[in-house]
Amino acid sequence: MPEAILEPDLPIIDPHHHLWDRAALLSQLPPPAHGFDHVLRRRPRYMADELVADMKSGHNVRATVFVDCGAMYRLDGPQELKSLGETEFVNGVAAMGASGQFGDARPCASIVGNVALGLGARVGDILDQHVTISGGRFKGLRNSASYDPDPDVLGARWRAMTPGIYLGKEFREGFAQLGKRNLSFDAWMLEPQLPDLIDLARAFPDTRIMLDHVGTPLGIGTYKGKREERFATWRKNMSELAKSENVFVKLGGLAMPFCGFDSCLAEPAAASAQLAKEWKPYIEASIEAFGVNRCMFESNFPVDAVTCDYPTLWNAFKRIAAGYSASEKTALFSQTAANFYRITL
Repeated sequence: MPEAILEPDLPIIDPHHHLWDRAALLSQLPPPAHGFDHVLRRRPRYMADELVADMKSGHNVRATVFVDCGAMYRLDGPQELKSLGETEFVNGVAAMGASGQFGDARPCASIVGNVALGLGARVGDILDQHVTISGGRFKGLRNSASYDPDPDVLGARWRAMTPGIYLGKEFREGFAQLGKRNLSFDAWMLEPQLPDLIDLARAFPDTRIMLDHVGTPLGIGTYKGKREERFATWRKNMSELAKSENVFVKLGGLAMPFCGFDSCLAEPAAASAQLAKEWKPYIEASIEAFGVNRCMFESNFPVDAVTCDYPTLWNAFKRIAAGYSASEKTALFSQTAANFYRITL
């Protein structure tokens, strides 16, 4: 039976979700061997209709931020320009929302796209093209640096080919173009890689950086059974990262398989009380380090659907935040996201 919605009037801006239609890809996949294969099988389609249905499933989700996932890249043209197709596509969804077609819901109010910063200084022109074709909705980009020497942690299809991407000279030449355009950077990496982001944030103190998924704690592969053992190292790195005031944190992504929580892929699905208990140490430690004005809850849908549905996920976050004041909840659930991604409702 569906859970009753907690605090249904609390305004929410969901600052991290994707859109995709990957039915064709499913036919090419072998039997599930890794968590992301399960994601594709559970939610092979997540487009405007599915997103808005989640936004209207009980919680007061006012707006969302799309984050790149390789959706609708251009088929033709130079490789470095193919991601413009994703921005064009998502901007169309945003325009549908702005027209009032979905009522008060404003899906994809801001767009986080993808430009390969490893191209160096010449990415500036490409960034300008993304801003132009989005009508100004393009607010930043994400480059994943996720890497681990153990192939069982990420799986072959989702693993960066080399470690230390954020430390590279050409990457940083490209990164320097963001601050010049008031664009932000979303970082996705794994917990052992956090020192790379600490170094990057110190090198570019005037560029706003968002750490996705509280740094993705690990509890599978080589790290199976070691997540709690590594908590102190994660927490120390998060505290060090918080010293750079240009860094913010998304509170979520803990439903993904990487963390190895008992709730992931559980049948029947875990209730919000169990999710809150599992996730609370990471979320509370992040808020303690960064403060509510640099933290925001995120859905990471449809990826986190491997563990729970959308209403249950936000119930879990509301359980974790139950002891916070009204102003602190406003920051965590909407205002910090609105400020970072420059969303006006």
